[in-house]
Amino acid sequence: MTKRVDATEKAVELIKILQEKHGDLMFYQAGGCCEGTQPQCFEKGGFYQRLGDVCIGSIENTEFWVDKDLFEYWKHAHFTLDVIDAFGVGGFSLETPLKKTFRIEYRIFTPEEEQSLEPLKYIE
Repeated sequence: MTKRVDATEKAVELIKILQEKHGDLMFYQAGGCCEGTQPQCFEKGGFYQRLGDVCIGSIENTEFWVDKDLFEYWKHAHFTLDVIDAFGVGGFSLETPLKKTFRIEYRIFTPEEEQSLEPLKYIE
């Protein structure tokens, strides 16, 4: 199966640090407004998804949720979670006090990858 989301080593390291401090985590990537389109990291259950939002996979046992409208736009793309040294939009994400910001790099799936994508999970 082709994964829809992966992470760089730097992102995995930061997730492990945040898990040690906060326990179980979740990611949510919205389509705009005050949080922009950057992925946000919360304690698991610390953000309430909307009906139809999509879980595209998990990283280090941390589900990665995407706003239903944003997913519709990016459904043919692979997400790679990375981290940079910067202060993110809004400052709501758990990595903000560490002066880090999660970000996503996208690439379009090949036709072969599209045939074997991992299943999705939806908020119903």
